[in-house]
Amino acid sequence: MIARPWTLALAASLTACLPNGPPSARTDATATKAPPRRRPPPAGSVQAPAADDPPLTTPFFDDFERGSLGPDWRAVGWGAWKIEGGRLCGRSARNRGVWLRRRLPLDARIEVDATSSSPDGDLKLEAWGDGASGATSTSYTNATSYLAVLGGWKNTLHVLARLDEHGSDRKELRLGAPDDPRARKLEPGQTYRVKLERLDGRTVSLWLDDVRIHAYEDESPLSGPGHDHLGFNDWEAHVCFDNLRVTPL
Repeated sequence: MIARPWTLALAASLTACLPNGPPSARTDATATKAPPRRRPPPAGSVQAPAADDPPLTTPFFDDFERGSLGPDWRAVGWGAWKIEGGRLCGRSARNRGVWLRRRLPLDARIEVDATSSSPDGDLKLEAWGDGASGATSTSYTNATSYLAVLGGWKNTLHVLARLDEHGSDRKELRLGAPDDPRARKLEPGQTYRVKLERLDGRTVSLWLDDVRIHAYEDESPLSGPGHDHLGFNDWEAHVCFDNLRVTPL
C-alpha cells in the first residue's frame, strides 16, 4: 500500500505533538528540596551557648575600655548594644538585652555604674536569667530572671520583679514622694552605683547609691541551668553601664 502525501503529513504532525515522556527516576531522586526553617528557641529555653558558658568562680570586672562588645558578651538585640566612650550602651533594645557569658553561682554581688540620658530613666538589670533570650512581645512577661528596673515606666517606679516585670508579686516603689529619700526620680545624665545581690540563697536585694530600695524573698529561688546569668536591658531610653564588678559569695 502506497501512503498518500497527506497521510504522511498528518502522521508527522501527530508525532510532533507527543510529549517526551515522564522525567526519569534519576531526575526525581536528585531534585533539590529547600531545607526546613528552624524555629527560634522560645524565651526561657537554655540555648547551648549559654549552658556552655564558663562558671564565675572568681571576681569579674569589666571597664568596657575597648571598641566592641568583645567575647565576654552575648547581645540579643543586635545593633542595639555597643561600646560608646568606654561604656556599654543601649538604645531602643525593646527588652532584648545583652548577657554576660559567665554562669553565676547561687549567691553573688553585682555592682555597676548606670546612667540614663533620658528623663524617662529606665535603667534595667537582669540577674539569674538564662543568658540567651529576650522579650518576644511588647510586654516583657516571659523573662527568665529577676528584673531590677530603676526609674521605670517613665521614671515613676523602682521595681524588683521575678520573671515578669508586670507581675502582681513584684516589689515596687512609686517615685516622687518628698519624704522618702529612696523615691527620688532619676536625673538624666547622672551616674548611679547600682547593686544587686543574693546572700542567703533566696533573698535578692536591690540598692541604689548604697540605699536599699527593695528586698525580694523567694520561696522558689531562681538558680541553676536557665537561671544563672547576668544581663543589662532597655526599652527605648539611651542607657549606659560601666565599671561592672561581679563577686561570687
